[in-house]
Amino acid sequence: MTESAVALHTSDTLSAIDFAPSGWLANAHFQSIVPSLSLRRPLLSKRAKELLAASDNQIVDCGDGVRLLGHYSSQAAAGKPAAKDLIILLHGWEGSAESIYVLSLGSHLFSLGYDIFRLNFRDHGPSHHLNEEIFHSCRLNEVVGAVQAIQRSYPDKRVSIAGFSLGGNFALRVAAKASQAGIKLERAAAVCPVLRPHSTMEVLEKGWWIYHQYFINKWKRSLRLKQKHFPKRHDFGEALAQTTIRDMTRVLVRTFGEFADMDSYLNGYAITGNALANLEVQSHILISLDDPIIPSHDLQNLASSPQLHVTTIPHGGHCGFMDNFNKESWADRRIAKIMLEARSAR
Repeated sequence: MTESAVALHTSDTLSAIDFAPSGWLANAHFQSIVPSLSLRRPLLSKRAKELLAASDNQIVDCGDGVRLLGHYSSQAAAGKPAAKDLIILLHGWEGSAESIYVLSLGSHLFSLGYDIFRLNFRDHGPSHHLNEEIFHSCRLNEVVGAVQAIQRSYPDKRVSIAGFSLGGNFALRVAAKASQAGIKLERAAAVCPVLRPHSTMEVLEKGWWIYHQYFINKWKRSLRLKQKHFPKRHDFGEALAQTTIRDMTRVLVRTFGEFADMDSYLNGYAITGNALANLEVQSHILISLDDPIIPSHDLQNLASSPQLHVTTIPHGGHCGFMDNFNKESWADRRIAKIMLEARSAR
């Protein structure tokens, strides 16, 4: 494992946690696909049982008429002493608050005494009916609004945020905007966050076809469901006829109506350049150098910030980091370490 400052970023001061998979566990595609397979869900159910039993479904008012679906699990609801810390978890694109990686991290943190709020993005999970307009990755304000609302609802809690892939991208952008938005965040953590959307799109086009097809199938399924809920507002026929994510994106950018072109949209949610330059929240990126979806070379284009800590490791795939089929991942343990360090430093 390499634990170091990338470009000019501050090196991670947490003690190293070994993750050195061998054999088939070291394969990037294995790590990217197998940890999220549905066959793991029955194995996860025991670990997630307490988290899910304590879960309260909530509709979060994000302002401007936007509503997002979330699930709040409190220690008090599990019959335990009330927690002082609450961690908001964000899933990846076309995932949900029920994604295996979210439940894995959530159950691990819950077992350590944290309250957990699993938030769905617009049009993710069973939430397509809540908002008329469709999801896109530049809808940062509503996620910021959701975090504001959650913090207002639980003013006695110290709030942190963590996310995976696109959720990691959102977590870091929320952290960058926290001070301006009046949000007090303790920590932010991102596992394999989308860094430069142009690069991710290029990798999906040129890499192993199964990733591109996976995402395009899920995106089309989501658009069909949205159209079903709002048939008078949406007709996605042209987008659904496309065979590439690039072409679908190009068509839908016209539907969004707020971007000059596709490049403007993709640049709008990049966290490279100066996007994270003004971070005031200690933020951590965990990323594998063999990630088949997020090119690690884009790390060199992140702004220098004493608040940004980057940990790179040779293997782990995309949001995988699995070293045991039926236990928490290395990333779960690493994020727990980050949060525990924050708690013990108070």
